[in-house]
Amino acid sequence: MARTAITRHELTRRREQLQDMRRYLAVLEADHDGARAKLLGFRLRYLETLGPLMRELDDLEAQLHQATALLSEALRRQGVDAPLPTAPRGKPWPDIPALPEATPLPPEPTGPLTDLPPPSLKTLYRRAAMRFHPDLAPPGPERAVCEQRMMVVNDAYERGDRPCLETLLLAAGELPEKVIGGPADAVRAWLGLCEHLVQGRIRVVQAQTALLQSLQMHELRIAIERAEAGGMRPLDIMAARLRAQIAERRQELYIGQRLQPDSDLAQSFVKQRQARIGGR
Repeated sequence: MARTAITRHELTRRREQLQDMRRYLAVLEADHDGARAKLLGFRLRYLETLGPLMRELDDLEAQLHQATALLSEALRRQGVDAPLPTAPRGKPWPDIPALPEATPLPPEPTGPLTDLPPPSLKTLYRRAAMRFHPDLAPPGPERAVCEQRMMVVNDAYERGDRPCLETLLLAAGELPEKVIGGPADAVRAWLGLCEHLVQGRIRVVQAQTALLQSLQMHELRIAIERAEAGGMRPLDIMAARLRAQIAERRQELYIGQRLQPDSDLAQSFVKQRQARIGGR
């Protein structure tokens, strides 16, 4: 394949396209980080307001479960068909993951924009072997990865598949001018690799942003903030409901801890507790 020097116009155009992609990526990352910061701030406010009440309610539920289990076991020993209570199910808050670290872009090749002979296929094979040979890797998962890659390297060399070897070496961090030749082709390869990395990063950020927006906590934040904008105080309403539930559970616990297994109310109490938990 004939190799021609990259023109100044082509180089400028490709660089501008790459810069446009990077600016777009920066906007996406800023939007993601802003949405995540809002979600973290909302979770902190939510837990500061309602967390102590939720923990108190969970503790009461655990005590009620223990008291109901004792009653149920005593009834079963008496031959009464009393269901064993189901343990209350917790609702853990999901993580709010940060963006993974981005792969840094490789440095741009330097030098005049003229072609230099590319290395031979055999030279590429030797460089790949030095990078991927399993004997040079430490024991463990990394050696297994190297074994797989070395199989690909050997197969590519036997088939004379130069693009495959070039792709492996570039992805492993080899300088483009040492793989493709150049610097004209090296510059093209650098631009292509940078475009590939930025496009991949864009997809990652878009996927992470969609994940944040799919969280139930995100929907809850939107609903509460809209209500607050309308003059309502939804967190205060939720706190009042939790206090009412706490008072109800305390009364149930008081009764459950004092019921005798041979009383008429014991079996009814166990069934009602099971129905309450199963209906959640």
